[in-house]
Amino acid sequence: MTTKETIDLFDKFVIANYGRLPRVIVKGEGCYLYDADGNKILDMFPGWAVSGIGHCHPKVVEALRKQAGELLHIDNTFYSEPQGKLAKLLSERAFGGKCFFCNSGAEANEAALKLARLHTSGEKYKFITAEGSFHGRTFATVAATAQPKYHEGFLPLLPGFVYVPFNDIAALESAFSDEVAAVLVEPIQGEGGINVATAEYLQAIRELCDKNGAVVIFDEVQTGMGRTGKWFGYQHFGVEPDIMTMAKALGGGVAIGAMMAKEEVAASLVPGKHASTFGGNALACAAGVAVIEAIEENKLLENATKLGEYTREKLEQLKQKHFVIDHIRGIGLMIGVQLRSSGVEIVDKCLENRLRINCTCESVLRFMPPMIVTESQIDQAIDILDGVLSDSA
Repeated sequence: MTTKETIDLFDKFVIANYGRLPRVIVKGEGCYLYDADGNKILDMFPGWAVSGIGHCHPKVVEALRKQAGELLHIDNTFYSEPQGKLAKLLSERAFGGKCFFCNSGAEANEAALKLARLHTSGEKYKFITAEGSFHGRTFATVAATAQPKYHEGFLPLLPGFVYVPFNDIAALESAFSDEVAAVLVEPIQGEGGINVATAEYLQAIRELCDKNGAVVIFDEVQTGMGRTGKWFGYQHFGVEPDIMTMAKALGGGVAIGAMMAKEEVAASLVPGKHASTFGGNALACAAGVAVIEAIEENKLLENATKLGEYTREKLEQLKQKHFVIDHIRGIGLMIGVQLRSSGVEIVDKCLENRLRINCTCESVLRFMPPMIVTESQIDQAIDILDGVLSDSA
């Protein structure tokens, strides 16, 4: 099919709730996308951070092929080997918790909120979240997301969510009461502009929750699975959560989400209180196992650290050349370029030059390349961005 024929199909049969780019992607391989017109695009923002180890990683593809010939799905009234194995691998790389599997980050956060309510006692029903956060688009998670633009059209929101400025310990302290069940926070805000939490802020959350009988929930949907150079973002800060959520890169391109909780907290999620028909299906869990194995076999945590530093160095050099760049922030391969003006047109022009990056919050360029990225690919991306910024000056 031609690009026009595919777009015409969408216009006629697919609900137009996405602002789509006028390209039809037919193949993904490593750090590259290929469209129906034969263009090869360097992808520095793969699948909204889903393809963390690159598009169609051979190990994931092979695991899917093998599993698809044996068992695609079985309901959770039975046991399946891939789900148990993935839970073990995740627990061993985090804080030793137990896992509940679902299909997305929003579902994982929904499960975390429900578990926090179940586990805490008495009148506790409130959740503290941070301004600039993003936790999903279900009714509960959109209420948890402290960005008004996501609330438009859905008021009144689910009650019980209290918003405080990110990294503001005094505001956090003021928001606490006996009614707070949990604090839900991203160690690094993704959609909010690659805003990095301070260790002091996360430690204050830990201490206040302990003092008030609340639980700490870390949303690691974007920061998890090695992107920051560690398995999970919280591991940079020396503060452990009670509950953690993950998705995106977990399945290497396959839809899967997970909530992990400390054993004593997980015990509150008893049969009948929460479920997911497709959660933990054999196919998705086999992909998750392959992702973890690929990260370790190819030393991708180390590569994320090394290439993250390299990328920030290159971007800092670009900053000296282009006044529009205000500053660079991030950890590992989760990098934000704060501009002094809108970055939307810059992103569009980069795509015209066969580079895919992202703009969030109007003025933050996001670089979140696959962990398999090389220095030469980073150089190529920086060269394209340099040219676009020069032409836009």
